[in-house]
Amino acid sequence: MTLGSIHSASRLGPAGRLTTLRVPPVVALSFAIVGLAIAWSLAPGLFTIYDPVSGIPAQKLLGPSAAHWLGTDHLGRDLYARVVYGTASSVASALIAVVIGVFAGGLIGLLAGFLGGWVDTVFARLVDVLLAIPKFLLAVIVVTAIGFDTTNAAIATGVSAVALFARVMRSEVIKTRQATFVESSFLLGGSRWHILSRHVLPNASRSVLPLAVLQFGDSILIIASLAFLGYGDPPPASDWGLLIAIGKDYLKWPWLVYAPAFVTIATVLSVNRISRWLRKTD
Repeated sequence: MTLGSIHSASRLGPAGRLTTLRVPPVVALSFAIVGLAIAWSLAPGLFTIYDPVSGIPAQKLLGPSAAHWLGTDHLGRDLYARVVYGTASSVASALIAVVIGVFAGGLIGLLAGFLGGWVDTVFARLVDVLLAIPKFLLAVIVVTAIGFDTTNAAIATGVSAVALFARVMRSEVIKTRQATFVESSFLLGGSRWHILSRHVLPNASRSVLPLAVLQFGDSILIIASLAFLGYGDPPPASDWGLLIAIGKDYLKWPWLVYAPAFVTIATVLSVNRISRWLRKTD
């Protein structure tokens, strides 16, 4: 029996029949990595006994060992503990960014695609303006305007994702609105609200889930980049991007950079792999 056959789920197929959804081993591993990151963010104290803020100066810059799995930093703090405790900030900030992008962008795309006319024209021009600005540059502009901390970095990242969700939702709404069952509902006297809530929104939002998962990984990367540049919380915070920024000043002890960078890359790649799998199974 293979790992891919063990990790499986069930879903309704055509005509309501129950079909088996096979999860490849790589996707199962990706779920495990993301699940570990979420567990770190929810209960970091269960995974390490060290304090992420206080260290022992006599134990500074120690290499990875059985006592300190990822070594210690320049203040004698356990690096593994700092990575684990920094997960909460990184994951929560990315989640805030995704929620902002989904709700604001989804609402704009829903109204533009369903109402059409001048509403679609106005929102389409707004989306074009946002898409003309690179996401990271837009995030830097927003966080500079509202202040430097991790929450503001999350808001800035969410604002930079609004245009993407708006464009995807708009295209899906237009496609769904032209479907035969929607036209039939109109002919049978269905109200705009009934058709929007019962037919258009559930069908158009199916493509948003894989995009939201993909944006979650992208948000982790953008927020880490903002923290690396100093736009997040200051020390002694332990955001992943801040840990990399601090470690780059001690390249003679490379684990200070490699450890948080590897965790960031592994998490983002895992989220991206899950998003690709969701698109294929949709």
